[in-house]
Amino acid sequence: MNSKNLLLIFTRNPELGKCKTRLAAAVGDQAALDIYNFLLNHTVQITKNLTTDKIVYYSEEIWKNDIWDINTFDKKLQKGLDLGERMSNAFKNGFEKGYQKIIIIGSDMYDLSQEDIENAFLKLSDNDYVIGPAEDGGYYLLGMTKWNKNLFKNKEWGTQTVLNDTLNTLKNEKKQLLETKNDVDYYEDIKDINVFQQFLKK
Repeated sequence: MNSKNLLLIFTRNPELGKCKTRLAAAVGDQAALDIYNFLLNHTVQITKNLTTDKIVYYSEEIWKNDIWDINTFDKKLQKGLDLGERMSNAFKNGFEKGYQKIIIIGSDMYDLSQEDIENAFLKLSDNDYVIGPAEDGGYYLLGMTKWNKNLFKNKEWGTQTVLNDTLNTLKNEKKQLLETKNDVDYYEDIKDINVFQQFLKK
């Protein structure tokens, strides 16, 4: 363990027809895969220079030779029946290893920067929890200084109630909300952003 801070990156294995399915419904499987690979590369760029320990959690299987350099990122497999259980297990594992601040992000945030993540770790110096609200009613970042399994129970993952339900769980806790950002799930999320036009040209 090189630091007291840990960044968890949850990712889906980028396979044709298996990622960004809601986006693929509008743009097709190949464009959806290309966009997801583009987002994965962006996530590598904004996390590789962070001075925290970093673990990439794969959805299906661990890929040894991919964009996540093993000298920078540890690699593990997500474990659990749903997203909540998978995230809960990842946090629990990190705290059991002695980390004091742990943050989780996904890998589909074009709107996220290295500075945003560094700022979130700083906020955990004065708060027990930090949350980055997503425009769709979920969150793009969650950080904490102690494992709280209740955060991951009784939530309708992938729906617009996740953020409110999470905040209800934390109503008596010391927390900090970050700037609201947009993750990429639907065609509407990217259709007006220049950098994505290369994938949408027919």
